[in-house]
Parts: sequence; structure tokens; C-alpha cells
Amino acid sequence: MRGVMAAVLLAVFSILSAPLPLYAGEAETLLEQMRERLELYGFVESRVGARTGADPDEKALSMAETRLQVEAFTGTDSLDLKYRGDIRIDAVAECVAYETREAWAFSRPSDSLDIKVGRQTLTWGTGGLVFLNDLFPKDWQSFFIGRDAEYLKAPSTSAKAGLFSDVANLDIVYTPKFEPDRFVNGEYLSYWDASRQKTVGNKDLLRTDTPDRWFVDDEFAARLYRNVEDYELAAYLYRGFWKSPGGTDAQGRSIFPELNAYGASIRGTLGAGIGNLEFSYYHSPESRGGRNPSARNSEIRYLAGYAREVWSDCNVWVQYYLEQMLDYGEYRARVDAGKPRDEFRHVLTLQVTQLLMNQNLTLNMDAYYSPSDRDAFLRPSASYKISDRTTASLGANVFFGESRQTFFGQFERNSNVYMALRYSF
Repeated sequence: MRGVMAAVLLAVFSILSAPLPLYAGEAETLLEQMRERLELYGFVESRVGARTGADPDEKALSMAETRLQVEAFTGTDSLDLKYRGDIRIDAVAECVAYETREAWAFSRPSDSLDIKVGRQTLTWGTGGLVFLNDLFPKDWQSFFIGRDAEYLKAPSTSAKAGLFSDVANLDIVYTPKFEPDRFVNGEYLSYWDASRQKTVGNKDLLRTDTPDRWFVDDEFAARLYRNVEDYELAAYLYRGFWKSPGGTDAQGRSIFPELNAYGASIRGTLGAGIGNLEFSYYHSPESRGGRNPSARNSEIRYLAGYAREVWSDCNVWVQYYLEQMLDYGEYRARVDAGKPRDEFRHVLTLQVTQLLMNQNLTLNMDAYYSPSDRDAFLRPSASYKISDRTTASLGANVFFGESRQTFFGQFERNSNVYMALRYSF
């Protein structure tokens, strides 16, 4: 039944966004419009990073790659088309890789409806580098080794519809095949393997059983939102799977249990800055109220933040994030090895951005600190526009932790520094 409903939904998206039949003359006119509106962009970039200390489970280089990205945009009066793709020569992974980052068609059949179908990067929610109701795929490996921040948000092949009215607006996203996070699996970063109670790396890549059946292992997400004076109110819904592994099966493979998420947020003016509040209830049905050790427990996640410009060209954003594990008593009763998780995980975040030298120099600091886990992550960076086309960057990813079993603590041996040079065209 789920497969039938998914197929029907995708068919509706396709029909609504499909162009009407064209005569030869009309087709030539549209092709001429597309040629006239064609825009081409891109860049060539080299990035090199190295670990600041020895890690017996990984290479000394954390990153060594050259990337070519090409972006094309065109359209007609009724249809927009975009393509963006990367070719990467990767010395750490010892491969040449291609990825389509975007390949979509966008249409607005009426003032109350727009549709985008294809490969696209999706996002919503109020957090800054903290994601509660934004359950679209993230690339944590790229983020932790120092790739450009744009690569944190990974693409998915989806159909998105936006419905607009005077009362409220509704976004609906259907992804016919599950798109997981690009989580740490040992390829670039070593990690803590709870099943073996030790740190492992590129010789012990994480084995997973990922749901991958089209129109069966699918995802559905929705956002209902409206503005009330200076505030944006939103409610969220998600049905799919945990985006990163949330359990193990009998063969010892990491699995992605089913996940249903329900949340809400508010963002708006608060004093001289912008405040945001957000929460999300993660219902993990396969955990059976915490009694199933093979699936992650349900959780409630909370976020409060405040951002403002503290002086000219300097913006600061502070956030407090809380994860609450539900059915904690059942979890503690079944934990038989290692360090058990706390019922509450607290994280404080800080983002500071300063523009200098006529905004040609950008200094940035992203910081996470967990007083409950007693670990932290710092991501300082600096980028300088040498010219309109050339940008040089350097930065670091620094991990601290009293235990290798906490989220940031497990990556302490992966602390790295990197530099990059990009030429845009």
C-alpha cells in the first residue's frame, strides 16, 4: 500500500510539473529562450589537510583533493532548469569520484503552487549547524575534514511542492528512496565501535544495512508555516528512517530503524537580535518503548538560540541544544558494556563571523561544547578574496574529549588543519 501511495504521489508531482504538448514552432521558441538564458559557472579547487597528531587507524593526510564543479542554469517563461556537478580527484580515498549535486526542474503553475523535481539540496528549521526538524541528508565526513561548508548539506532525489495561501503555507517533500546521512564510517575519520569497544578506522569500515528499495523505503516530510507580525511559526512532520545508524542487526551490521518526527519552531525579533526556539519529538517505533536493544530509543530534542550583530560586520549566534532519551530506565537495564549514554545530553554552540578588509577577509569560528559528555569541537576558519575569482582559505577541526565513547571525544585523534585555493569562473 505504501508503494502504491508513493507512486500515485510522484505521478501527481510529475503531471503538475509536466509541460503541455508543443508544436514545432513553439518548441523552437522555447529552445531559443533557453539558449538566451543559459548561465554557466564553476570553480576549480584544491584542498589539503593533515592530522595534528598520530592516528594509527587513519592516514596522516585527512584530505587531499582537487575538485572541478560546473553549474548550469537556464529556463523558459514557465520552467527553470539547473544542473550542478562535481568531479573530485581524491588522494585519501584513492579514487576519482563524480557527484550530481543538483539536477532539477522548477515550475510555478499558479500563484499558489510551485513544484521542484529532481536532485536538490533541501533544508528547513531554525538551528545554526544544529538540526532537529531538518531531516534531510547531511555530510558529516565533509564537515569534519574541512570541506567547504556548502558540502554539509547533501543532496537528495526528491519532489517538492509548495502551497501558498493567506492563512498559511505548506511545503511537502517526497523522496522515493531513503537518503541517509554521510556519516563517519572510517573512510576518512576513525570512530568508536561500541560493539568491539575500541576505536577503528579505514581498515574496519562500518558495515551497514541501508534501506534502498524505491517507493518502499521512502521518506515523506512536510512543513506548515506562516508569519505573525515579526515571527515565523512552523510545524513539521517526517516519516522515514533514522538518518545515521540507530541500531544493529543479528549480523552485527548497523541499521536505520524507522523514525517518525513531529516538531515546531518559532523565530523572530528579540531585542536587538533574532531569537529562535525549536523542538522535535523523535518516535522510534522499532524500539518498542525501549525494550528492543537493536533500535535507538525515542527522543525529544530542544533548541534555543539568539543571534545579533555585536559590532560592524561581526555576527554572533549562541545556542543551547538538549537531547532527552525517552524510556531511559529500559535502556539502562539492557546496557551491558561500555559507558552508557546519559538521559540528557547538553550542547552549547557558538558561531562568530567577522568581515574585515572591505569584506575581503572572513574570519569564522564554530564551536560546540557538551558539559554532559565533557567533550568539544572547534572549527575555526579564515578565507581571503585574492581577486574576484580567486579565494584562499585555511582552517582547522579540533576535537576534545575525556572519553573516546562520546560523540566528539571519539574523534580526538582526527583533529586536523587544512588549506584551500579556489578559482571561480
